[in-house]
Amino acid sequence: MSTHAAVGYRESLPASDPASLVDAQVQRPEVRAHDLLVRVEAVSVNPIDTKQRLQVTPEGLRVLGFDAAGTVVAVGDEVTLFAPGDEVFYAGVTNRPGSNQQFQAVDERIVGRRPRNVSFADAASLPLTSLTAWECLFDRLGLTAASSGHLLVIGATGGVGAVMLQLAEVLLPDVQVIATASDAERGAWVRRLGAEHVVNHRGELVEQVLQVAPGGVDWVFSSHSQGQIPAYVDLTRAGGHIVAIDNGPADVTALKPKSISWHWESMFTRALFQTPDMIEQHFILDRLADLVEAGQVRPTTTAVLRPINAANLRDAHARIESGRTAGKLVLEGW
Repeated sequence: MSTHAAVGYRESLPASDPASLVDAQVQRPEVRAHDLLVRVEAVSVNPIDTKQRLQVTPEGLRVLGFDAAGTVVAVGDEVTLFAPGDEVFYAGVTNRPGSNQQFQAVDERIVGRRPRNVSFADAASLPLTSLTAWECLFDRLGLTAASSGHLLVIGATGGVGAVMLQLAEVLLPDVQVIATASDAERGAWVRRLGAEHVVNHRGELVEQVLQVAPGGVDWVFSSHSQGQIPAYVDLTRAGGHIVAIDNGPADVTALKPKSISWHWESMFTRALFQTPDMIEQHFILDRLADLVEAGQVRPTTTAVLRPINAANLRDAHARIESGRTAGKLVLEGW
């Protein structure tokens, strides 16, 4: 069986350690019935990459990577959605080898067509954050085109928040979005992405939010919820909803008196558990491609590193771990 270039890790080490991510040769994956074999052209790095590297000790070499754009080179026997030569983008799943390799096998039901008006690099910036933002808004919070009220996006300058602002701007016309940002420059950026109001999460968050929505916000998206439950109780209206993508607090019982609902979102749930609606991620990504091609959603790439190798991935992981990145870090080419 032929081999190809990949980047992986064998033990959990700081990103500054040259052994934390290493260049390697791996065997080309076998294609299952619903799989596409994709030649990977570009990948992006997400916090899940750094968390997995630091927290999950592999048996042998493990290849990370949960965003990719590339070209289909082979398909499984039961594939109906794509054919060799199709250009695609996707986020993959945590229980299979990731996208930090030249060729990756991925289930067609979690893959979308690549937007034709953006590069492979910009396309690779979108899948994980867009799927997460979409599922938060429409599957967890239950928003619809007819919804009206206030949505607070905490962590708006992160990858998920930056896409969520754009989706809300286009698909939720009567929802007023309040975004958090840490300084004037980032505040201006989130306004350009669609936020009607900006508050500084380093200041008195509750006071600032209630100045915009005196009765409390209807919905909260949180990427940094640890230790924030008292604030969320105060700034969310009775009967409101909160969705979190981080590990969050262990105890949310303080939300009970106001009947505030707490939701978890993990973009990998559908693929990990092979849910009956797993193919929804294919439809979401295709809808996203339509929005990108219409100019209604823009990629949130803030830096592109070339080529895809261990040194550049270590650099990207270190930047993510610093907590100071905005938008998405992308790697392109082998």
